[in-house]
Amino acid sequence: MPDWLEIVMRSLFFLIVLFLITKILGKKQLSQLSFFEYVTGITIGNVGAELATKVEGNIIHGVLSILVFALAPFLAGSISLKSKTFRDLVEGKASVFIKDGKVMEDNLKKEKYTIDELLALLRKKDVFDVSEVEFALLEANGDFSVMLKKQNQPLTPKDLNIPVAAVKEPQTIVMDGLILDEPLSTIGLNRHWLHTELDKLGVILENVFLAQANSNGELTVDLFDDKLKVPSPQEKPLMLATLKKCQADLELFALGTDSKEAKEMYSKNSEKLQKAIDKVAFILKN
Repeated sequence: MPDWLEIVMRSLFFLIVLFLITKILGKKQLSQLSFFEYVTGITIGNVGAELATKVEGNIIHGVLSILVFALAPFLAGSISLKSKTFRDLVEGKASVFIKDGKVMEDNLKKEKYTIDELLALLRKKDVFDVSEVEFALLEANGDFSVMLKKQNQPLTPKDLNIPVAAVKEPQTIVMDGLILDEPLSTIGLNRHWLHTELDKLGVILENVFLAQANSNGELTVDLFDDKLKVPSPQEKPLMLATLKKCQADLELFALGTDSKEAKEMYSKNSEKLQKAIDKVAFILKN
């Protein structure tokens, strides 16, 4: 066999071996690498590349070497689950950079960060004043976490005692012009509802690139033709407007009748409807 063909075959073989090992090791190898996993990952890649291009190398020995380095993270992970000391040694610990608005200079030096780099990390978190920070730390995986002081944190509906409707994940129900029945049924809808909503928008299914629906039964559509615009969902605003009109009509009926009994009935139901509107208005406005 020619040398170049053998190298091609070796490359394909080790590519498959490395791929299978990476799949077995899991997604953490791709996202959150500890120092130990980083070193073993580089080593495995180097061993595979060396054996793939070196014709005289022993394939069996190469596979054995890769398996040894692949086994190491498994053993380290098992020990880490049982020993915090070992886990801190292998995976590292978070380093506090700011505490109560005060920069921890010693920790910065330990992690080899300059004050300019710290300020850059803060700016990425939309923080420009160190004194506004209650707590900031560098995670073991290299991520930077910041908690602002209470008075500097954005207001939430909870802070203002404003009730907010629960939000559920929208479901993708059409993709590339094809209906996805499983997510459609997940939110309690069906194909008949979908076709009805598309008819309201004046859109045919074949023209829909992407369609999503939320738990409130609102449909958003993106078409293949980007020049065409589809109106935004109006179900909730229309419902709120209808309720307000009904309440106003009841008040008018109460004013327009001479019957004391009818006037009392209209007024009473108008008040009930107004209370119901007050309870659901925040849902229908959002």
